[in-house]
Amino acid sequence: MKRTIETDDAPAAVGAYSQGASSGSLVFTAGQIPLTPAGEMVEGSIGAQTRQALENVAAVLEAEGASLDDALKVTVYLADIDEYDGMNGVYEDFFDAEPPARSAFAVGDLPRGAGVEIEAIATVSDGERGSGGSADD
Repeated sequence: MKRTIETDDAPAAVGAYSQGASSGSLVFTAGQIPLTPAGEMVEGSIGAQTRQALENVAAVLEAEGASLDDALKVTVYLADIDEYDGMNGVYEDFFDAEPPARSAFAVGDLPRGAGVEIEAIATVSDGERGSGGSADD
Protein backbone atom coordinates (compact mmCIF):
# COMPACT_ATOMS: atom_id res chain seq x y z
CA MET A 1 0.00 0.00 0.00
CA LYS A 2 1.34 3.43 -0.92
CA ARG A 3 1.66 5.98 1.88
CA THR A 4 2.39 9.64 1.31
CA ILE A 5 4.69 11.41 3.72
CA GLU A 6 4.09 14.86 5.12
CA THR A 7 6.12 16.61 7.80
CA ASP A 8 6.41 20.17 9.09
CA ASP A 9 10.16 19.57 9.55
CA ALA A 10 10.81 19.96 5.80
CA PRO A 11 9.52 22.48 3.25
CA ALA A 12 5.96 21.85 2.16
CA ALA A 13 5.35 20.51 -1.33
CA VAL A 14 4.45 23.36 -3.67
CA GLY A 15 2.89 21.38 -6.48
CA ALA A 16 1.30 18.08 -7.37
CA TYR A 17 3.79 15.97 -5.44
CA SER A 18 4.43 14.70 -1.92
CA GLN A 19 7.47 15.32 0.27
CA GLY A 20 7.88 11.57 0.10
CA ALA A 21 6.12 8.28 -0.39
CA SER A 22 6.60 4.75 0.84
CA SER A 23 5.46 1.31 -0.12
CA GLY A 24 6.42 -1.81 1.75
CA SER A 25 9.88 -1.29 3.19
CA LEU A 26 10.94 1.38 0.66
CA VAL A 27 10.82 5.12 1.31
CA PHE A 28 11.29 7.63 -1.53
CA THR A 29 11.86 11.32 -0.91
CA ALA A 30 11.00 14.04 -3.36
CA GLY A 31 13.94 16.13 -4.46
CA GLN A 32 14.81 18.58 -1.69
CA ILE A 33 16.33 21.95 -2.42
CA PRO A 34 17.90 24.25 0.20
CA LEU A 35 14.64 25.66 1.53
CA THR A 36 14.13 25.88 5.26
CA PRO A 37 10.93 24.33 6.62
CA ALA A 38 9.58 27.92 6.76
CA GLY A 39 10.14 28.24 3.01
CA GLU A 40 13.21 30.49 3.09
CA MET A 41 15.90 29.76 0.49
CA VAL A 42 19.37 29.22 1.97
CA GLU A 43 21.75 31.49 0.11
CA GLY A 44 25.50 31.29 0.03
CA SER A 45 27.92 28.46 -0.54
CA ILE A 46 27.06 25.15 -2.11
CA GLY A 47 28.08 23.64 1.25
CA ALA A 48 25.38 25.58 3.12
CA GLN A 49 22.84 24.68 0.45
CA THR A 50 23.83 21.00 0.55
CA ARG A 51 23.52 20.91 4.34
CA GLN A 52 19.95 22.29 4.22
CA ALA A 53 18.91 19.97 1.39
CA LEU A 54 20.23 16.94 3.31
CA GLU A 55 18.54 18.10 6.52
CA ASN A 56 15.29 18.23 4.54
CA VAL A 57 15.85 14.73 3.15
CA ALA A 58 16.57 13.50 6.68
CA ALA A 59 13.37 15.08 8.01
CA VAL A 60 11.23 13.38 5.36
CA LEU A 61 12.86 10.02 6.06
CA GLU A 62 12.48 10.48 9.82
CA ALA A 63 8.76 11.19 9.40
CA GLU A 64 8.46 7.65 8.06
CA GLY A 65 10.73 6.08 10.72
CA ALA A 66 13.86 5.91 8.58
CA SER A 67 17.08 7.92 8.70
CA LEU A 68 19.96 8.79 6.43
CA ASP A 69 21.66 5.64 7.77
CA ASP A 70 18.89 3.68 6.04
CA ALA A 71 19.48 5.35 2.65
CA LEU A 72 20.13 2.88 -0.14
CA LYS A 73 20.51 5.37 -3.01
CA VAL A 74 20.94 9.13 -3.16
CA THR A 75 20.78 11.31 -6.26
CA VAL A 76 22.37 14.75 -6.23
CA TYR A 77 21.53 17.32 -8.91
CA LEU A 78 23.92 20.27 -9.20
CA ALA A 79 23.28 23.47 -11.11
CA ASP A 80 27.07 23.70 -11.66
CA ILE A 81 29.28 20.58 -11.73
CA ASP A 82 32.21 22.76 -10.67
CA GLU A 83 30.50 22.87 -7.24
CA TYR A 84 30.93 19.09 -6.86
CA ASP A 85 33.82 19.27 -4.36
CA GLY A 86 31.99 21.77 -2.15
CA MET A 87 28.87 19.60 -2.17
CA ASN A 88 30.84 16.43 -1.54
CA GLY A 89 32.70 17.90 1.45
CA VAL A 90 29.41 18.51 3.29
CA TYR A 91 27.78 15.32 1.97
CA GLU A 92 30.56 13.28 3.61
CA ASP A 93 29.56 14.72 7.01
CA PHE A 94 26.14 13.08 6.66
CA PHE A 95 27.32 9.71 5.30
CA ASP A 96 30.54 8.62 6.95
CA ALA A 97 30.34 4.96 8.00
CA GLU A 98 28.44 3.08 5.28
CA PRO A 99 27.45 5.55 2.58
CA PRO A 100 24.64 4.68 0.17
CA ALA A 101 25.03 4.32 -3.57
CA ARG A 102 25.01 7.76 -5.17
CA SER A 103 24.73 9.52 -8.50
CA ALA A 104 25.67 13.17 -8.89
CA PHE A 105 25.39 15.20 -12.05
CA ALA A 106 24.83 18.68 -13.39
CA VAL A 107 21.48 19.82 -14.71
CA GLY A 108 20.51 22.97 -16.59
CA ASP A 109 18.56 24.72 -13.84
CA LEU A 110 17.01 23.85 -10.50
CA PRO A 111 13.82 25.24 -8.92
CA ARG A 112 14.06 28.70 -7.34
CA GLY A 113 17.66 29.12 -8.48
CA ALA A 114 18.96 26.45 -6.08
CA GLY A 115 22.50 25.19 -6.51
CA VAL A 116 21.64 21.65 -5.42
CA GLU A 117 18.68 19.27 -5.17
CA ILE A 118 18.91 15.91 -3.39
CA GLU A 119 16.58 12.90 -3.28
CA ALA A 120 16.92 9.53 -1.56
CA ILE A 121 15.57 6.01 -1.49
CA ALA A 122 15.73 4.31 1.91
CA THR A 123 14.44 1.22 3.64
CA VAL A 124 12.43 0.96 6.84
CA SER A 125 10.84 -1.93 8.69
CA ASP A 126 7.16 -1.87 9.63
CA GLY A 127 8.13 -1.82 13.30
CA GLU A 128 10.05 1.43 12.80
CA ARG A 129 7.54 3.13 10.49
CA GLY A 130 6.68 6.66 11.59
CA SER A 131 3.39 8.45 11.65
CA GLY A 132 4.36 11.11 9.12
CA GLY A 133 2.31 9.65 6.32
CA SER A 134 -1.18 8.74 5.35
CA ALA A 135 -2.31 5.65 3.53
CA ASP A 136 -3.59 6.16 0.02
CA ASP A 137 -6.32 3.88 -1.27
